[in-house]
Amino acid sequence: MGVSAKDVKELRDRTGVGMMECKKALVESDGNIEKALDFLRKSGAAKAVKKAGREIKEGGIGTYVHHNGKLAAMVELGCETDFVARSDDFKALIHSLCQQVAAAAPLSVDGDGIDPAVLEKEREVYTEQMRGEGKPENMIEQIVEGRINKFKKEVCLLDQPFIKDDKKQVKDLVQDAIQKLGENITVRRFTRYQFGE
Repeated sequence: MGVSAKDVKELRDRTGVGMMECKKALVESDGNIEKALDFLRKSGAAKAVKKAGREIKEGGIGTYVHHNGKLAAMVELGCETDFVARSDDFKALIHSLCQQVAAAAPLSVDGDGIDPAVLEKEREVYTEQMRGEGKPENMIEQIVEGRINKFKKEVCLLDQPFIKDDKKQVKDLVQDAIQKLGENITVRRFTRYQFGE
C-alpha cells in the first residue's frame, strides 16, 4: 500500500520519530495514523529495552512549584549525554514528571523502591478487611496480592496514569522520550513538599 508524504509528516510531527520509521509504521498499519502511533509505541518499548543497559552519566534536576506556593516537587532524571540533557524535549519531560509528582504524590519511582514495612502494613490491613467481610481463608491471600498490586500501581510513579493523559502511564511517557531522543533515560529519584506536612 502507498503511504502519502503528508501522513508521514503528520506522524513525524506528532511523535518526533524519524521519517523512515514513520513510513514503516504507516505501511505496517495500512495507512491508519492511530494504528501507526500504537505500532511506534510498541517498537519504541522494544528499543527502550535495548537501550536500558546503556550507561547514564548525564541528566538534570527539574522543579515545579504550584501556583499557590504550598506544593512543590523535584525530580532527578538521567540520560546518556549532555546534548540530550540540554534539549527542550528532555527539559519538558522533567517538567511533566515534576507536575506528576506534585499532583499524584507517588511513594517511589517503581515497585522496588517501596518500603517493605509499608507493603507489610497494607497486607495486614487488606487481610483484616477480607476476614471482616467473611471471605474464605483459602481465597484471602490471592485477593490481598491483587490489592497489593493495585496499590503499587497507585503509588509507584512509573505505573501511575499520566495526569495529562490517563490513557498513558508515566513509564510510557519516559519510553516515548527514549524513542524520540535515542538515549537511555531513567527517573533516578524525586521528592515532594507540601506546606504543613
